Amino acid sequence: MRAVVRRAGKLVCDDIDELDPGPGQVRVKTLLCGICGSDLHALHHLDHMVEMGRRSGGGGGDLDPAADIVFGHEFCAEVLEGGPGATRLKPGTRVVSMPVNMSPTRFDAVGYSNLYPGGFAERMILTEMLLLEVPNGLSTEHAALTEPMAVGEHAVASAALDKDSVALVIGCGPVGLAVIAALKVRGHGPVIAADFSPRRRAAAEAMGADVVIDPKETGPHSKWADFGVPMTSEAMRAALFSGAQSGRPVVFECVGAPGVLQSVIEGCPTKAQIIVAGVCMEPDKIEPSLAINKQLDLRFVLGYQPDEFAQTLHNIAEGRINLEPMVTGTVGLDGVAQAFVDLGNPESNVKILVDPSL
Repeated sequence: MRAVVRRAGKLVCDDIDELDPGPGQVRVKTLLCGICGSDLHALHHLDHMVEMGRRSGGGGGDLDPAADIVFGHEFCAEVLEGGPGATRLKPGTRVVSMPVNMSPTRFDAVGYSNLYPGGFAERMILTEMLLLEVPNGLSTEHAALTEPMAVGEHAVASAALDKDSVALVIGCGPVGLAVIAALKVRGHGPVIAADFSPRRRAAAEAMGADVVIDPKETGPHSKWADFGVPMTSEAMRAALFSGAQSGRPVVFECVGAPGVLQSVIEGCPTKAQIIVAGVCMEPDKIEPSLAINKQLDLRFVLGYQPDEFAQTLHNIAEGRINLEPMVTGTVGLDGVAQAFVDLGNPESNVKILVDPSL
């Protein structure tokens, strides 16, 4: 079958061998698969990603960055056939899944495995027990966004938000947009969004952000006072004695670049919570004394839980999330390498989907 293979730090279209589904597994046809920011990182820095995974105790398994890998973990697929014991879903059923293959002896991340190809291939092998049927009427395009939107659901579920909280989302790429969507689905607001890219700011507004900021013109933290959030300990004490109340401020850092976390620590209000969802791939530097003096709460988040993945699919199917700003392009397998280049420019695209049938 045809697939886009990461080989020697490059993406090449090639024919690869196809696996047969084992016990509890199904063979599926890839309908659409999104290109994730982690795929962009992994193209050139997979060695570092694997090392960080192993050092953090998160594994990395037997993934060999020097061997062939077929990326793609944001997918919607069609069931073709089941292996032994896999009889729950009929052929032709459209499905989404957490990108994981499980067996009694091993755990493989679909799209980051030397054994199981991801969604940049015509067909995949998936674990049947993890498959969720796509509800009737939901487009394949929107179903394929379940995985990236679940990242935002998990970030918001991990935050110490209360009913009066003001949220600031810094960085309005796919992760930031997913966070905005999850905040609005849960009824939180106001939501402030900041990004240098005009296209991404427009997408943030369309996804439900109440205030959109261009950091070149206005500091990301300039709007807290407009919503009654005390910025300093003195202002917090004054508000307390006057009887004024405000929700806990929460900042979602969705950029993942050196220096951003330090700038958030410097600029955010006292006793704010910072949810770090952006993955910085380089060593970074912060000043802990600032965070201590401001009594900040830093929380780092990754991925999602099974119930959050399922809830995200439900929210999309019920029309609770506006996904129209997300998908800005679709390519066939031959166009994947150029799509990786195009996604480096935030003005050109937000999310590109891969259609192996093209």
